[in-house]
Amino acid sequence: MLQEFYSNGKLLLSGEYAILDGAKGLAVPTKFGQSLQISPRKDTLIAWSSIDTDKKIWFTVMFGLKELDIIETSDEGIASTLQKILAEAKSANPTFLKSDKGFEVTTKLSFPRKWGLGTSSTLINNIAQWAKVDAHRLLWNSFGGSGYDISCAQHNTPILYHIENNIPKVAPVTFNPPFKDVIFFVYLNQKQSSKSAIKNYRSKNFNCEDLIEKLNAITIKMTSTDDLATFTSLVESHEELLSNVLEIAPVKEHLFSDYSGAVKSLGGWGGDFVMAMGNEKTPEYFKSKGFNTVISYTEMVLY
Repeated sequence: MLQEFYSNGKLLLSGEYAILDGAKGLAVPTKFGQSLQISPRKDTLIAWSSIDTDKKIWFTVMFGLKELDIIETSDEGIASTLQKILAEAKSANPTFLKSDKGFEVTTKLSFPRKWGLGTSSTLINNIAQWAKVDAHRLLWNSFGGSGYDISCAQHNTPILYHIENNIPKVAPVTFNPPFKDVIFFVYLNQKQSSKSAIKNYRSKNFNCEDLIEKLNAITIKMTSTDDLATFTSLVESHEELLSNVLEIAPVKEHLFSDYSGAVKSLGGWGGDFVMAMGNEKTPEYFKSKGFNTVISYTEMVLY
């Protein structure tokens, strides 16, 4: 019997690194995501194939069903990570993969892997659904991170997300600004490593409680304002706060100093997507700078 699961991709519009310390973040699920299909095999192997948005296989691995041993693979590093995720899922639910027959498993992405919209989080949430285990715990036990991306994978509306006493707290919010037509997401042509970005954040010395209080106030106002000028001001304040903590120049100052609107880093600073507020000429500006992936709010965000 064929089983199929699907998870939404994600973008974090506020909060960034501070979510790890309890700050509230505004996150949106994307129209892009990843599916997981499972069908039975006659032998005792797990044959895994991962397919990219261009419909090409980018990763394969063959596991032994009983021990999850890697028999053959196209990438040892990815195979080891996947092996750990499956082992953690099995640990959380001992009946998972308890079968006399193997499985044919196929993952399919609807976005390029380099975009950073949640290749790992969508995979983990899909495996958690398959294994019938808690996806946040599976993430934390195998990969690490704040978990907002798991909640985006599970929700079809924007959310406010924070961690309280090691428990993820999720509140769906109505974030559908009247100025969404002038919000664009621009890919910076390089993927950011979440682990190295978090490591840099952890190395800084700052007043964490003060940062969280200020970021929370900005996040709440971002979700409620109908005014573009106010939203732009909030975005600029958010950038300044994180810039001071990270000791990194805001992305607008670094790359787009001649741009008339606001530009905000999303997630790990230095890669993946930025959010730009502007007008109908915004895509043209960023493409002239060599950043050809410019996606409108309505094309990107699931709502």
